[in-house]
Amino acid sequence: MPGDNSLTNWAGNIAFAAARVHRPDSIGELRKIVSASRKVRALGTGHCFNHIADTPEDLVAVGGLPDVIEIDTAAGTASVSAGLRYAEVAEQLHRAGFALPNLASLPHISIAGACATGTHGSGDRNGGLATAVSALRFVTADGDLAQLSRRDDPERFPGAVVNLGALGIVTNVTLDLVPAFDVAQYVYLGLGLERLAAEFATVSGAAYSVSVFTKWAGGEGAVWLKQHLGSGTTAAHRAEGNAGSGPAESQWLGARLATTQQHPIPQMPAGFCTQQGGIPGPWHERLPHFRPEFTPSAGEELQTEFLLPREQAAAAIGALLALGDRIAPVLQVSEIRTVAADDLWLSPAYGRDSVAFHFTWVKDAEAVTPVIGAIEEALLPLGARPHWGKVFTMQPARVVQRYERAEDFRRLMDEFDPVGKFRNAYVEDLFPTS
Repeated sequence: MPGDNSLTNWAGNIAFAAARVHRPDSIGELRKIVSASRKVRALGTGHCFNHIADTPEDLVAVGGLPDVIEIDTAAGTASVSAGLRYAEVAEQLHRAGFALPNLASLPHISIAGACATGTHGSGDRNGGLATAVSALRFVTADGDLAQLSRRDDPERFPGAVVNLGALGIVTNVTLDLVPAFDVAQYVYLGLGLERLAAEFATVSGAAYSVSVFTKWAGGEGAVWLKQHLGSGTTAAHRAEGNAGSGPAESQWLGARLATTQQHPIPQMPAGFCTQQGGIPGPWHERLPHFRPEFTPSAGEELQTEFLLPREQAAAAIGALLALGDRIAPVLQVSEIRTVAADDLWLSPAYGRDSVAFHFTWVKDAEAVTPVIGAIEEALLPLGARPHWGKVFTMQPARVVQRYERAEDFRRLMDEFDPVGKFRNAYVEDLFPTS
């Protein structure tokens, strides 16, 4: 992060307007800051691309809070500091014989920020990252500590995990764990997008985690298959649970097996990416696309993502192919993934198995914005919901209309933050004060 006088998000497209930036090193100090503030927002690793974390008053960077990773082996859970990055937590979980069911493309992002915005990995049966949260603790507007859990607060908890930072500052989350497992990753090049549309269920169900990368204008894509090999095994072709029976053949659905390491953007160094070629490795070294010791880019990008009902995958692919000549000139790469339905009120996958269309753009907002608008007009009739932390042009009222529990979330905000201390312009636009 730059110094306080020029604090920006990771991409550098958002310059935070905060009058004061706080970096507390204890929960007690954080509580005092929140209690004394009139308006306050939390900042994690800054990987959002819009003003969701911005504030004109007090901004709290939570990365300096004490690192806590407490694993309960009997319960199969881990209580962790919310500001920690997934890479920091995953290594310790693996050493203890545990795993998270899924990870995002980047292991560099903070747990609290990822969950608050509905960030996800991939897999037909894998929920977003927030679905692993079974309890969370946060500082409320008066500086007190509140705790909610799936077990003890079944009515309110589903509204509190994907929270847009509007309920308080999350300090700790409890994550449900699974036994550690191995993954082998294969990449297939040259899959026709029309064939992808026709056989989408076959492709998305071919492995534990599946991603398709494309530029849209070329009519082809690369398929990244991450095969679940089971717990404690290095047998390269063992499949277990919902791992799928994905191929290791040289040809599959008209695509060819890559024989060298690949990057989602072909001209970028492939050494930044996690090991491919079917070589087995631990879950946390294969499920992300990028290795934690490398920064995959210098932030020279903008990002957009929309989640749709999975049954609309073929129609959405067709609509985006029709826009390919407009998309490609301002696009670095696009990724298609699937996410399982969940019950978290503001999750973009709430109530429906979803397909996600992600766009990594060149860093040129003037050129990119009209293209995003065209994509929205094509995908909105298919039920698109935008990712909360990325760039979109939809009017806030149209976004909120897509969430049937939006009014319940408004009431939850009123309960935990009746004075609107944690609301900023982003939240107010979505949920105007009555």
